[in-house]
This record gives sequence, structure tokens and C-alpha cells, in this order.
Amino acid sequence: MLPTTLGDNDPLEVLPATVQKQVERINIFIAENEKTARRAIKKLVPTKSQPSLQFFLLNKHTEPSEIPSFLEACKAGTDIGLLSEAGCPGVADPGAEVVKIAHREGIQVIPMVGPSSILLAMMASGMNGQNFAFNGYLPIDKTARKSEIKALEKISLEKNQAQSFIETPYRNNKMLEDLIQILHPGTRICIACDLTLSTEFVVTKTAAEWGKTKVDLHKRPTIFILQKDY
Repeated sequence: MLPTTLGDNDPLEVLPATVQKQVERINIFIAENEKTARRAIKKLVPTKSQPSLQFFLLNKHTEPSEIPSFLEACKAGTDIGLLSEAGCPGVADPGAEVVKIAHREGIQVIPMVGPSSILLAMMASGMNGQNFAFNGYLPIDKTARKSEIKALEKISLEKNQAQSFIETPYRNNKMLEDLIQILHPGTRICIACDLTLSTEFVVTKTAAEWGKTKVDLHKRPTIFILQKDY
């Protein structure tokens, strides 16, 4: 399981040499997109022969019945690399389906160290790192979204549990507007944006304080975390 960068920065700034060594020796990869996977590999190991690479694509177009065949080389003793589009494979990532099958088939799974936007955001949020949940994407429908935000706020208070989630980057500003309007003024909101990049922005304020703050999150990868304190 091979992590990648969270943006267009030098991979060796955020990835250990052990990841580079594995990418250097592996020639079969499972990835969401071949073009971006090749680019990530080339950036990490510029001298690697691109024509020798083989890819199995795992994305929304992949039929579930296809996935087990991706691991045939592993059964024959050849290592395969599972690459994420950004960050760690298997976490908020379709690679989890491959890992599930690997365990079922008795294939060893080796996670490599790399940046996880979810964990980095939690680390820097000042919220409860002992008890937190990642909720993926919230509903798009306005009514359903409002209900979900209120439900997460209620859970955060009852369980003292930080609630994290993401949004499609071009809707980030609208998400923040909704949070400010829906949440209790004292509920804390962390915005963790462009993590590990030169434009990184991680700030925690109350909903009321965010209402007085100007920030542009448009098309910037962002993790939102909320927590209502006792």
C-alpha cells in the first residue's frame, strides 16, 4: 500500500525513502487513474522505465467482479503496489476493496508510511484525537445536509467525539457557509486546507468567529472538523 503526495510538491518532502524503494522495484500497480499514477511514479523514481509498468484500474467504472483478478500476480509470488490518488490508499479510497480481498485470499498486506489528510487535520485541529470519526461526503440535498450537520453536532456533544468530513472542492465555500448558519455559534470548526503544501491553512474557530472571517476555499482540498463542547 503505497501513499502519494497530497498535492504537487516534492514527494521526498513527505514520503520516506522506503516508499521510493518499493516503487523502484515494483512494476505492477493498482490505481484509480493510470495517467496520474504514472506521473506520481515518475516524480518519485525519475529513472524508472515507464513501458515496463502494468496497471489495473480501480475506480467507479470498475466492475466488482474484476477486482479479484488484479491480485493474481500476488498469488504467483510477485508484489503489487496499491497507489492512492492522494495520501494513503484504503483510507477514504477505493483501495479498501482490494485489501479486503487480499485478506480473504491470504495475501500479505503491507501499509507504507505517508501523509493522510484526515490524520494531519486531526493532529492540528485541537479537537478530541482520542475519539473522532470520519464521515466522508455529506448529502448534497439542502434539507438532508442540514439534518446531517445537526446530527453530527449532536453526536459530537453526546460522545465528546470530533466529526470530520470532506466536500467536493468547488463547493467548499458553500459548505463553510452552511456550517456557520446551521451550527451553534460556540461549536468549533477546524478548516484544514492544502495540507503539506506551501499554501497550507489550518485554523480552528467557533462558528460565530468563522462568520466574521474571510477565507477562500474554492477548489482547494479541505478537511472540515466540527466539535461541540460541553
